[in-house]
Formats: sequence, C-alpha cells, structure tokens
Amino acid sequence: MAPKRAAGVLLHPSSLPGPHGIGELGQEARRFLDFLAEARQSLWQVLPLGPTGYADSPYAPFSAFAGNPLLIDLEALAAQGDLDQRRLAPAPSFPPGRVDYAAVQRWKLPLLEEAAGNFLRGRAGARAEAFEAFRRQEGRWLPEYVLFMSIKEHYDRRARAEGADCALWHTYWPPALALREPQALERWRAGHAEELAAREAVQFFFHEQWQALRRCAHERGIAIIGDIPIFVAPDSADVWAHRELFHLDARGRPTVVAGVPPDYFSASGQLWGNPLFDWEAMAARGYRWWIERVEAGLKRLDFLRIDHFRGFQACWEVPAASPTAAQGRWVPGPGAALFEALRAELGELPILAEDLGVITPEVEALRDRYRFPGMKILQFAFDSREAGAEGSGNKFLPHNHPRNAVVYTGTHDNDTTLGWYRRRTPEERLLVHRYLGLADEGGEQPAERVVWGFIRLALGSVAALAIVPLQDLLCLGSEARMNTPSTLSGNWAYRCREGQLTAELAGRLAALTRLYGR
Repeated sequence: MAPKRAAGVLLHPSSLPGPHGIGELGQEARRFLDFLAEARQSLWQVLPLGPTGYADSPYAPFSAFAGNPLLIDLEALAAQGDLDQRRLAPAPSFPPGRVDYAAVQRWKLPLLEEAAGNFLRGRAGARAEAFEAFRRQEGRWLPEYVLFMSIKEHYDRRARAEGADCALWHTYWPPALALREPQALERWRAGHAEELAAREAVQFFFHEQWQALRRCAHERGIAIIGDIPIFVAPDSADVWAHRELFHLDARGRPTVVAGVPPDYFSASGQLWGNPLFDWEAMAARGYRWWIERVEAGLKRLDFLRIDHFRGFQACWEVPAASPTAAQGRWVPGPGAALFEALRAELGELPILAEDLGVITPEVEALRDRYRFPGMKILQFAFDSREAGAEGSGNKFLPHNHPRNAVVYTGTHDNDTTLGWYRRRTPEERLLVHRYLGLADEGGEQPAERVVWGFIRLALGSVAALAIVPLQDLLCLGSEARMNTPSTLSGNWAYRCREGQLTAELAGRLAALTRLYGR
C-alpha cells in the first residue's frame, strides 16, 4: 500500500466534549468532522474502539471485535425512542476536561440497558430488520462476547462483595463455565436470555452509530485510521472462547506472556502480561481468527494501524511466573505467512505498521515486502535517549523520512509536544531551535513557536501521511497527555473542552496543509 499525501488529527472519541462525562458518537463527533473538513484534514485517527477493560485502557479491551458501549450517544437513543429524554436530565456533575470512567459507567450503563430493553420490546420495521441482520453478520463473535460479559459481571459483583477487585475468568469462575462445558453454558444462556439479547442490542446501537458517523466522515472526504493491538487481553472473550489459539495451561492461565526486553528505559524490561498466540495452531486453522479480526476492522475503518508490528516477525516471550521481563527470549512470529493468508482472503491491506523501538532488518523486510508505511515520531528526532541516535543521521529527522511513512509530532504514548519540550535539556532545546530555524538559537523560545514548528515539520515532511494529536494543535502541556506507558492510573482521561475547536485554529491548520500539498 502506498497512500496518497494527506494530513489528519489524532483524537480518540472518548476525548470529545459533551455533557455525559465522556465523548460520544453524536453531535460533538460530527462537529469535530466539520472542524477537520474546514482545516483541510482528510484523516481522523482513533485508538482501539473496543470495550475498555483493565485500567480503562483501549489497548486491553474485553473483546477485539466489540464496540465500546460508553461511546454510544444517548441523545440519539432518545431521539429514536429507545430512551425517555427526561432520563438524561440532569446528568451528574462530571469533572471538566477529564473522563471519570467509574462515574460514567455507574450512570450510563444502566441507561443503555434500559434503552436496549425498550428497543427489544418495541422493535419493528426497518430498524428491527437491521438488528437481525447485524446479529447474523456478527455471529462469529457476538454471542460469545455477550455470554462472556454476562458471566464476568456476575462474578465481578461477587468478587467485589468478597473484597476483590474483579474476577478473572481463569481464576475465579466455576470450572464448568471457565472451561466452557456445553451444558453449563446452555444453562447460563437459558437463564439469562433477556440480558444476553439486551447486550446484543447495545452492540447494535454502537454499530449503527459508528457506521453513521463513518458515512459523515466519508461525505466530508475524511478517512478513518483505527488501531489494532497485536495482542489481546487475558481477561477477554477472545481468549476465553478460543483457548486453543493461545499458550495456556489446563485451567486457561497463560503459560507465557508478552513483554519487551531490558533496554535503556528499564533494566528489567516491560512485562505486559498478554497471553501469546500459538502461531502453529493459528496456521493449522488457516489464520482464520486473524482474518476475521482484520475483516471486522475494515468494516469500521479505512486504515488499520497495527500496534507492535515487530511481534509478527518475533516477539519477546516471558514465562508467566517470571517477576520481570528480563527472563524472556525472542521467539519467531508467523512472518509473511499471516499476511499472505490475509491478502488472499481480503485483498490489498490498508495497514500502517507501528515499527517503533528496536527494529531489526528482518522486521523492516517484512514491513517493506507489503509496502506497509512505518512511523516517524518527531519528538524522537531531538531526544537522543529515546531516538537511540544523534545528529543528522537520526532516522526520525524529517530530512531522513521515506515517502512511504506516517509522521507524527507525537502519539498517544508520548507526552504532548509542549510537555516534551519543557523537559528537554539545554543541548536538546538548542538542536530543536537550530533545526526549526528559530532566530535566537541559544535562548528560551515561546512555546507556541516550538509546537507549531513541529506541526510545520510534520506537514512539510516527504512522508505521505502526517498526523498531529489535537493536544498539539491546542498547544497543551503534560496535563493533557493521553497515556504514560508502564503506569496504571490517570491515563486515557483527556477531553477536549467546549469552544476549543475554533475557526481560527482550523484556518491556521488549513493554510499549512495547503502550503505543503496535503
């Protein structure tokens, strides 16, 4: 894939403004699309859209296929008659500028359950037919997901009553349910039929709202880039329903887990804890699970950014009992065999490869074989510790970018560019000033000049695609950072505020986008 020259903005839907404590797929999302169109942006990049799990992370969803119910627009449900408008007023007093996930869940999930019940009791006509079509089309994952969530929430409540945080399926559930004995599952389905149908209806709400929003984007000439993490969460419907595809013991617990080896960031490496795929078992089944996963992604998205792309060539395997990632080893991934299977089934693959970190020639060869654009992060170009190289040969400097790449000022895992700049050494700041051509090379520069200098570098790069996080367009500091890797609290909470997406900001971005031919 060789994408055409284009520019866009990174903002997860949860970060949109609105009255219900979290961004939704409704009016504010359409206003954001209007802002992008006015700013001549043709790309909107989002994070994974699944139901957030551990630590509220979109990268640890309860399903690789389901949508996040918290993003559903309640106003649209009321307008369709699924919910009484009076149930939305007054909404609780949510914190401004941040998502309080626990508070949103307490208020919103019961309303979604109520809306689902109303929809199921009164369904008729075209929308009822669309729901039945949705159930048929998503039958490979939907029944397993709603069953998993029903059982999980039941045992989570029991676990909390007993003083535990949650109930992992492979440690807390009764063995008959954890190990999927058919009679036990059938008894659960029979005893919870209405609840399971309601959960399917909630997924239908997400589906119809997201597809409507995607059509709005396409009408404005905007394509959507989404995210597929290579690994899945251990506490997920994917692992529970497909134990044979992962390295698990007889009780369903991972025997080996994912991580990264020791480096200059951490002497003990990073222990992620995701169960690893059994690639031999995947290959024996024709990589069917991965084909279905990518196919599902392409139903929602125009481009797929695959997180930790290097894991397809080799991944760091750590024994599950190890206290750190230092005891791991590199094991081979499926390599080209997986992508050949995907391409044979799905055709040309609109994939962007997250190829950051220590990347070997073998990983680069796999990426380049399929012409997947890699990533270039401008912050790494001026941070000698993170970039792993200094001076004009640094591969993240714009004059070294290839055309088949995506350039970012920073990503969701980076600090904002302003926050990053404030933490630089005098020597690093001097390099920034010299490269940006700022007049007073040795002195402190106004923050906005540096941040917009980075935006100009991204848009002016020869790289085909350029993406800027909204926080950088707004010149926000570290308080607006989306995620700090290896930390478990305070992440994924940033929200844009009402009135920040101004015509002046759109015009400024549009002028640069036009200047650099994007």
